[in-house]
Amino acid sequence: MFVTPSYLRKSLLASLHTLETQGFDITGQEQRLAALPDSQDALTDFARQLLRLPLRKDWPYAEPVSWEEIQREMTPGRERFCRRGDAAWYGRKAETAFLASVLGCILGKPLEVNPDLDSLRRAGEAVGQWPIEDFITPEFLEALGRRHFSWTETTKGNIRYAAADDDLNYTVLGMLALEEHGLDLDLDGMKRTWLRHQAMGFAFGPEQHITACIAANRLQEDEMEPHHPDEDYSWWADLFNPMNEECGAIIRMDAYGCAFAGRPDLAAKYACIDASFTHRRTGVYSAMYVAAVLAGMFAARDPVEPFVEALHFIPSRSRFYRACQVALQCVLSSDSFEEGYEKIHHRFGQYGHCMVYQEIGTLINTMRWAKDIWHGVCLQVMQGNDTDSFGCTAGSLLGAYFGPEGLDRCRLEPFRDTIHISLADFYETSLSGLARRIGMLPERFLPLAEEEKG
Repeated sequence: MFVTPSYLRKSLLASLHTLETQGFDITGQEQRLAALPDSQDALTDFARQLLRLPLRKDWPYAEPVSWEEIQREMTPGRERFCRRGDAAWYGRKAETAFLASVLGCILGKPLEVNPDLDSLRRAGEAVGQWPIEDFITPEFLEALGRRHFSWTETTKGNIRYAAADDDLNYTVLGMLALEEHGLDLDLDGMKRTWLRHQAMGFAFGPEQHITACIAANRLQEDEMEPHHPDEDYSWWADLFNPMNEECGAIIRMDAYGCAFAGRPDLAAKYACIDASFTHRRTGVYSAMYVAAVLAGMFAARDPVEPFVEALHFIPSRSRFYRACQVALQCVLSSDSFEEGYEKIHHRFGQYGHCMVYQEIGTLINTMRWAKDIWHGVCLQVMQGNDTDSFGCTAGSLLGAYFGPEGLDRCRLEPFRDTIHISLADFYETSLSGLARRIGMLPERFLPLAEEEKG
């Protein structure tokens, strides 16, 4: 790998702390790392030894990495189907889910500065814009005192298109992975799709690390040799990737939830393949969970039901499973949106921007109290944290649940049917055209899913 020893050392120190939160006994490892010379070989050998670290004896969780072991930790006897539905109808809902995800992403984008509900409320009330009911104004941002750099193209009066964003990129990247590899999608297929389409400048954290890894390895490959899964990026996801439990894999799950509408088992399976490319444990399980929830929303009669059912498709002895149970209890025991938020924030407030636990709770809170799609994305953004990513995810869930009737298409007018996707070798700029392409996923993959036995 073409990286400096100082970068490897810094990544390994952060990864040690991540391994500690995952239950591994890191006693003495920081001192060992500090004593190593600035040698790429020495640091790499140290990293490989970390793969053999034991779990602490008092660690109460079971959090496997391989798909086979993950399946064994799921609820026994779980149902594969939510409810069968018409693939064409699911297609129209998938189209709506994508459009709603764009709304949620752009609504939250100028606020992507890790706020909480209280700070947003103070800013909104100061300018007479609380609760949030429209795109964010520059005046709101002035009152907040901070803003995301994209505000010049994502605030009310300045929107001319759906601005480029990694959340929207990843929905399209998942769609492309399925179009290019179908049900045969695996880690090698993910590698080839990313090499063809992923833009380094729009990848962050684990995604950027793995993109750099596979790009560097590509320079050393013999194109005449057959492609095969590369060990290097697999253990880089383990050890040079301290953010491998954050939300970067969640934002890549929309295509799988749409393609396998009503089939949370397959949505979780393909989400696991995608997420395992860059993430581990909570980072993977949360992506599987969101994909299964989205697949369930297409057939749900109640907006919280899919969050309960999706628990069957993640490891039942994991930290993430336990956190989801607590979040569900917080929301279901509340009598209002505000009370639900306060309980979630009190329990998981230490998990801020991108750190999954609090944000999963806010998604449940949004879905319980949303009256329609726009109302729902506003509720999600009002809860703060990673406002654009989870505004985007909430939009997908809301679109799949409410369907076309729940979307006020006037909200899409500022985009002028234009979307900017910053992927290589991808040229679609029509928002409606791209939404129709997403909408084709259920009709293409559900018939294949009917034949899927595993």
